[in-house]
Amino acid sequence: TRRQNPTFKQLSIFLRQVRAQHMDRQIFAISEESLASVNRLLTDPNNPLMTRLLEIVEKYGGVEEINRRAREAGTVDSLMGMLRDKNSPYVQDLEWLLEQKEQHRFVRKEDYLRRELGAKYDTMEWKDDFIVTLEISSLQYFPWFMRQARQAIEKQELMPGRFIRVRKMKEQEGDDDVIAVACAMKILGASYVETLDSKGTLPGEDGLPVNVHLGGPATISGYFGGVGSPNDFPFRWCDEFLYYYTKYGVKQVLNTNNGTVLLGYMMHRLGIDIEFKISVFMGNDNPMAILWTLMMAKMFERDGRTPLIGFNLANSVDNSTIELTGYLREELGLTDIVRIEHHIFETYKSIVRQPYDRRQQLLELAPKVKNISAKHEGGEVAVEASREHPSNILDYFIKKEDILAAGTMPHMEQSYIDKHDCLNNTARVLVHAGIPVLCAPGLHDY
Repeated sequence: TRRQNPTFKQLSIFLRQVRAQHMDRQIFAISEESLASVNRLLTDPNNPLMTRLLEIVEKYGGVEEINRRAREAGTVDSLMGMLRDKNSPYVQDLEWLLEQKEQHRFVRKEDYLRRELGAKYDTMEWKDDFIVTLEISSLQYFPWFMRQARQAIEKQELMPGRFIRVRKMKEQEGDDDVIAVACAMKILGASYVETLDSKGTLPGEDGLPVNVHLGGPATISGYFGGVGSPNDFPFRWCDEFLYYYTKYGVKQVLNTNNGTVLLGYMMHRLGIDIEFKISVFMGNDNPMAILWTLMMAKMFERDGRTPLIGFNLANSVDNSTIELTGYLREELGLTDIVRIEHHIFETYKSIVRQPYDRRQQLLELAPKVKNISAKHEGGEVAVEASREHPSNILDYFIKKEDILAAGTMPHMEQSYIDKHDCLNNTARVLVHAGIPVLCAPGLHDY
């Protein structure tokens, strides 16, 4: 009976908290001996894993040569030159984009804010330290981007400050999308992320995914282990990354596996100026998993920086977990580097239960946690429900030729525009709450 008494319960909780505060926490410290063991392994000239990584780096000419080639390849002039050499129709589109930018046809950010806020603009107290990045996913095809840009001019809307792409790299290299998007992002001054082919979903010799756990409904429990990067695939991922980095200046890629995350840290530690984003597919859904991820980022940083530039938490996290992520990130000195990326809307099919709408949670979170992005992977729930072909994350993995044959390309393009509309709705809600947004600075900041 005493234990059921509310006063007794409160006292028990208080005493438990006091005891916890006075426990010796040095027991959690990593010993110098343990660190020395890890360092011996990493620096051992006979370590075959580090040898393999260094051989891949040397394949591309070494660290300085890799960075030099990437810098030269990733300029607007260089990328436009590649497209002109291929007689690509995208040259005309990008020239149009440059012309619109130079003529200030996209809405100026200050004008946008004045239009949205009216008389409130002059007295608005902005939470400048809590700017939210407007993020959209997935920009699968360059023509979708062109429609988005034209609509943004016509309706005087904001273009995102960050774009995520999940299209097959070899396929988009074949139709010049990888070059055109890279060039467009430079013009926008926006960040963007590509998704490499070297992962568990890549078809093997039998045409099936190399990760044997990925077999549709018949192997549903196998998916609990994630996309996967079996056997030597982390090194193939590393090789592929350096290929696109040096050829087109692709600097940021999606990361879906602990092995490729570690290799990303190692490549950056060597001096290669690459960056990556940890995917929602890695399932960081609790503070302890997040602590593990951020600890590794800190341990392998170079000159106070980590290549972990974006950290997409699982869709199941609540605001308290995101706030704890902000605390851990701050304590490790990573707040200004590692952006917390969170889905505010998700694709209507195949990844979360609907309705999934986190806009209100974002409004509550944004004034508390710095350097976050509002990711729009789906449109407004009501709009999605009305579509003949609503957004579906499985569409990302369909070949272009199969999409064209099925006649679903117009539907998928409309889904992308729905996401753009949704993103602009979020922008309006944020600015009315005094929370600034990061949109494409090359178009809107003038």
